[in-house]
Amino acid sequence: MTPRFALAAILGGWFLCAAAAEADTFTFEALPSGTFVVSPGDTVGWGYSITNESAVNWLVTTALNANTFLFGTPDASLFDFPVLAPGETVTVLYDPDAHTGLYAFTADPDMPPDFLNMGFFVLSAEFWTADPRNGGMFVSMAPDQSAEYSVTSVPEPSFGLLEAVMLWSLIRRRRYGGAR
Repeated sequence: MTPRFALAAILGGWFLCAAAAEADTFTFEALPSGTFVVSPGDTVGWGYSITNESAVNWLVTTALNANTFLFGTPDASLFDFPVLAPGETVTVLYDPDAHTGLYAFTADPDMPPDFLNMGFFVLSAEFWTADPRNGGMFVSMAPDQSAEYSVTSVPEPSFGLLEAVMLWSLIRRRRYGGAR
């Protein structure tokens, strides 16, 4: 074997291994998607769906973060940091009674009307050769995945509605000669 061929074989093998390691990824989704509309004091929450896209490595979730929520109290204690086998999907819906899901948010009583909290949940994870609780070994960090969230407070009554009520009151007053 010539030195060039040997070097090409080594580099080719390295590139194949590097490509296989880079192919490990996962998907992450907050459930439901869309915007929650809350009244002051309401609690809402998200569930999640995570899929380990790797064909050979286990996915170990390691950290969950979110942008800052204003005018409310976030609760990340619901998330159970699942470990997923190759190709496995786990879906957990928000259930306040069972204390399961991804995240919950309780709006402050003084949350201003039309206020919007929006940002991203960011999930970090690692890939392992097997379940780490059964002797698996660390392979690599997984690329972080994010899912968008938004919560808005109930809007102020529209001026049009207020104007209609005032107009109805004026017509009634004129028609019947005063308030009743």
